[in-house]
Amino acid sequence: ALLKKSQKTANKPEDKIAGLDFGCGPGPTLSLMLEEVGVSCANYDLYFANHPELLEQKYDFIVSTEVFEHLAQPAEVINQLVSCLKPQGILGIMTQRPRDLAAFQNWRYLADPTHISFFSEACFKWLAKHWQLEQVYLGSDVVLLKKVAD
Repeated sequence: ALLKKSQKTANKPEDKIAGLDFGCGPGPTLSLMLEEVGVSCANYDLYFANHPELLEQKYDFIVSTEVFEHLAQPAEVINQLVSCLKPQGILGIMTQRPRDLAAFQNWRYLADPTHISFFSEACFKWLAKHWQLEQVYLGSDVVLLKKVAD
């Protein structure tokens, strides 16, 4: 879904799209999968691929898989990532979210002490409005936000 949205909004063929995997971890699996279909994807991770110069470039898409729940300052990170998006670029965030407040109280995700930030559907709507993004997809664990202003 992310690749299709990025192609459509960037109006570019796959081999001309440039992306960033933010928080790629020790094994940059996603970028390798994308490279197999001709999509360029740089890897950044504070601990495993710390290349801060990558955060000064512009991208057609940025993905962050199972990272946001670990962020102590998510607003700072979102601000930085949005500034790295090209106009019409897509920010893809994968993080689990509870169905509702009752589900949150017994949610297994809370058992991990490194999970310190949580996001609801309403939170993603607020984030989109605050950073002038358009929510183009919301799945059970994934949200795609498009940069509509620069």
